Amino acid sequence: MTASLPEMGIHYVELGVQGIPETKRFYGEAFGWEFTDYGPTYSSFSSTGLDGGFDADNKPLIGKPLVILYSAKLEEAQTRVEKAGGKIVKPIFSFPGGRRFHFADPSGNELAIWSDQ
Repeated sequence: MTASLPEMGIHYVELGVQGIPETKRFYGEAFGWEFTDYGPTYSSFSSTGLDGGFDADNKPLIGKPLVILYSAKLEEAQTRVEKAGGKIVKPIFSFPGGRRFHFADPSGNELAIWSDQ
């Protein structure tokens, strides 16, 4: 383990998806993410705050764990998600410390975006 990686810290998140091309299109269009493919059923992403990957050999997990992204411009983020084909599961709501909304990606994975703005 290198000094830059905390021992037993969360290092990587992997989401099951229904298909790699549609998943990459959605996350690329909605958030500008870039990918590295490792065969036809796996693609990784990085430079997003936490590295991870999409695995078409595993089924999506609906509900939990909840991956939460951050945006200073919450309404703009929601518009980008909808335009890219995401479905809003919980519209923007307030909670102590900020606001957030939940959405489903094309495979049905539920994620959220929060803002302290």
